[in-house]
Amino acid sequence: MRIDVKTRIEQHKATIYGVLAIVLWSAIVGLIRSVSESFGPVGGAALIYTVGAIFLVLLIGFPKISTFPRVYLWLGSLLFVGYEICLSLSLGFANNRAQAIELGMVNYLWPGFTVLLAVIVNKQKVNGWLYPGLLLSILGIGWVMSGDNGWSFRQMVENIQSNPLSYGLAFAGAIIWAVYCNITKIMAAGKNGMTLFFILTAFALWIQYFFTSPPEMVITLRSVSILLFAGAAIGVANAAWTVAIIRGHVALLATLSYFTPIISTAFSSLLLSTALSFSFWQGVLMVTVGSIVCWLATRAK
Repeated sequence: MRIDVKTRIEQHKATIYGVLAIVLWSAIVGLIRSVSESFGPVGGAALIYTVGAIFLVLLIGFPKISTFPRVYLWLGSLLFVGYEICLSLSLGFANNRAQAIELGMVNYLWPGFTVLLAVIVNKQKVNGWLYPGLLLSILGIGWVMSGDNGWSFRQMVENIQSNPLSYGLAFAGAIIWAVYCNITKIMAAGKNGMTLFFILTAFALWIQYFFTSPPEMVITLRSVSILLFAGAAIGVANAAWTVAIIRGHVALLATLSYFTPIISTAFSSLLLSTALSFSFWQGVLMVTVGSIVCWLATRAK
């Protein structure tokens, strides 16, 4: 009986860690954009992942790389680093803060893509609701990108043409993360390479930084404080999530994670002092509902 109570307490604590991770991840879009405005798109991202890597080393330690399956070490690293670079640079190179929030929503196409790839690659059994859910998510992104007057294909195309690099990176990131989510469990064999992946991401970004002509960094107490908070948030979120998925209530956390687009948009609007239109929020709701429908499609008997 005591063991059962102790187990439940541990599960509740781990679930709280998972909720903390979701909240911290929801703030990442606004934090990355804020840091990039002071330290530049590439330099800011490199600093964030450097600080995040330090936090991960302190929290969960450095992994024994020799014990990693080779395919996880190489392919897992490539996918993770590729995704993080796509996400951070898409936000950093956004034309303005409103577009950065919009690009953050494009990134949230990954849940639907993850389920779709699970059907194709892993032969995941789903029902017919998958495709309406995926379509609703895509329509939601179009709604977000169409401005204040609802769906407008012309406005959506104009937005993409105004910054094809950022939109391309955000879309590519959503696909890369969907691939990572589908194959990492098979490749990892129970190993956790998060600390190593963060170090590699920081290293790749610093290489890019030194081979470009970056803007001058604006170092102030405020900019450094935001940088430290951003690095801590992304590092602690990954460490907390690792504990949560091992010991916590996974089904509950999976459900809560699909509300991340709404929480993230709210945080980004506050952190970046950017008012969002009712039409934008409609699109966010469509993306969220579409993602939940895709997830429910996998749980049907």
